[in-house]
Amino acid sequence: MSGPTQLSRAQRERVTGHTDDLTRAAVADIESRHAWYAALTASERSYVALMAHAGVANFVDWLGGETPTEAAGAAVFEAAPRELTRSITLRQTLELIRSVVDVIEARAADIVGEQWAPAIREAMLRYSREVAFRAAHIYADAAEQRGAWDARLEGLVVDAILRGDADDAMTSRAAALGWGATSRVAVIAASPPNPLSGTVIDPAYVLDLVHRNANRHGLHVLAAVQAGLLIMLIGETDDALRDAAILGVDVGEGPIVVGPTVPHLFAAGRSARAAISGHAAAAAWPDAPRPVSAGDLLAERALLGDIPARNTLVSRIVRPLQTTSGGSLLDTAAAYLESGRSLEGAARRLFVHTNTVRYRLGRIAELTGYDITDTHEADTVHLAIRYARLRQPAAAPVARS
Repeated sequence: MSGPTQLSRAQRERVTGHTDDLTRAAVADIESRHAWYAALTASERSYVALMAHAGVANFVDWLGGETPTEAAGAAVFEAAPRELTRSITLRQTLELIRSVVDVIEARAADIVGEQWAPAIREAMLRYSREVAFRAAHIYADAAEQRGAWDARLEGLVVDAILRGDADDAMTSRAAALGWGATSRVAVIAASPPNPLSGTVIDPAYVLDLVHRNANRHGLHVLAAVQAGLLIMLIGETDDALRDAAILGVDVGEGPIVVGPTVPHLFAAGRSARAAISGHAAAAAWPDAPRPVSAGDLLAERALLGDIPARNTLVSRIVRPLQTTSGGSLLDTAAAYLESGRSLEGAARRLFVHTNTVRYRLGRIAELTGYDITDTHEADTVHLAIRYARLRQPAAAPVARS
């Protein structure tokens, strides 16, 4: 389809002769109305001028019927590189188009006369619409490309953390994602959303859900689907369990396990290992809260052969009890747990009063954070004592006469 009106050759030459003047006027209008133009580099400003010049020249060709309407906006952006979309936003591009439109409408009568001015103005409205649509397509394509590239970088960073490869490549990739100086990082392990019957989980769809939710709540998140698990990293978190509960609306059924908060991204491997181990072991505690800290699953993780979890159990529970009150607290915990969790039974084994046992149980809770009158916490303490016993050297055999 041709333009809405056919200019005579003389009129087109008159408009063409004013192309440079119109371009300068449009650029001057942008500079006076928009502060962002002054912040551009010299090369970026030159590309803006080229786009303005191309817009005016292409408008003249379109009016003369030399450019199809469907392609009216394409030539405007051919003069500028695609990288310019990183420097100039879509809103700024539309402001550039508005300045060109305003300048041409204001000077139409002076260039082609009052008779043709209304037709020129009407044509500019149609032409600018095509240019705006073309700009929207270009920015949408650029956004999709950046999104795909960012998703790949994100997956590489998460994979490097899970493998413990905190090298320079991961540093640069994390910096590109805005995570170069991120602190207070925790890792969450959960199951991806359950797909509909007969469908396959689409990782891109899952990650889009996670990021949309994170953006709504102002959370700093990296995520990836790895080996059937949804792994999410939260940065700058003050309460990882609270943040995990927010993100939990977009995960599947099953446990949501939160690893310990670490100082920075390069220590996140420790948090990731704890979270993944806890997710695998959570089935042993059906009544676990959701989300649950990996630290609350130490006993279950230890049963699966998690050596760091076993070591943490002993150091967190047994050692403080051994070094306090001459080891009487450790003896009391063992006696209580191995006498049917009975105050009276423990008192008989220790030859003390039941109030003494009751007092010592309170001291055990203060020192370790574990209340052994609670079933799950009692199981955890008892398992820690057993692991500590396994570490002790076997007693020498008694010689027989």
